[in-house]
Amino acid sequence: MIALSDYLVFAGFLFSIAVAGIFINRKNVILLLMCIELMLLAVNVNFIAFSHFLSDMTGQVFVFFILTVAAAEAAIGLAILVVLFRNRQTINVEDINSLKG
Repeated sequence: MIALSDYLVFAGFLFSIAVAGIFINRKNVILLLMCIELMLLAVNVNFIAFSHFLSDMTGQVFVFFILTVAAAEAAIGLAILVVLFRNRQTINVEDINSLKG
């Protein structure tokens, strides 16, 4: 049987990869969105693990809300990126930063 600490280590590993991805690559917006999604996945693993080991369904309900928010964030973020690419012909963060007024 897999222990709770195994799930927590796995979720911590996923979260660490996502944080490293954000700090290492600050040029590609699509990669930044993917790292945010990976962070949300790590949180979901924690919710599911605690929900299972505590025999409480509350964590699994929260996971559905987080998945809904993640799907909306991905759809809106990619739509914004498509519009920015059409206008600027790039999705680099440095070029998007020049949109400040």
